[in-house]
Amino acid sequence: MSLSVESRYVGSVYVVRCAGRIVYGEESKLLDEALQRGLREFTRLVLSVSEVNRIDSAGMGLLVRHLWHTRNRRGDLRLASPSAVLTSVLQITKLANVFNTYPDEESAIVSFLKEGVHAPSQAQNTGPRVLFLDPSPDTCAFVRALLARHGYRVLSTGLMGDAKILLSASTVDVIVLGPDAGALSSPATLDVLHKLAPNAKAVILEREFKSRSAEQAGVDLLDSIRAQAGPS
Repeated sequence: MSLSVESRYVGSVYVVRCAGRIVYGEESKLLDEALQRGLREFTRLVLSVSEVNRIDSAGMGLLVRHLWHTRNRRGDLRLASPSAVLTSVLQITKLANVFNTYPDEESAIVSFLKEGVHAPSQAQNTGPRVLFLDPSPDTCAFVRALLARHGYRVLSTGLMGDAKILLSASTVDVIVLGPDAGALSSPATLDVLHKLAPNAKAVILEREFKSRSAEQAGVDLLDSIRAQAGPS
């Protein structure tokens, strides 16, 4: 079985899920590219490896290289639910004490979230904390950058399940549902989010948000948040 890779972001954490072989060649290249994409914006990486059935020395070297790269940037690469094969390799190579490992994906993500936001653009921010929920990576990237530059502390995700994880580990002042949130903007979903963050205000962006100029969209978003939470 060749390697399959799925990536997503959960707040300040970038998650990569692997299944198959992490071996020299196209498989290692595929994983390297996924991790490099995450490192463009994140320093906290979770590698979910419960379905990894083989790893060679080149694959292990790839993991170690990215581990030190994240730690040199004051971040980390943490392993979630390592398979029996990977656990055995870690023990034999005595790398088990080098990597931080967790029994499941959620506990690895939460371990980062409990340490607070760790991103250069947000490290000194003291404004209200905003959770942005939208499945579009580009919209999330725009909103994260915009709000961080205006002093807000920003968490973002595209999945309802991950939003629940973020709310369970963080105090949020405003929940913003993006233009592509769709069913996530339903009263039932809002009720679930409100139960997890009873003091958070809600902002729902219109579908037209994406078609507006970046300048106008930014002004509209900031005005909506300030109307709920006040200035940063």
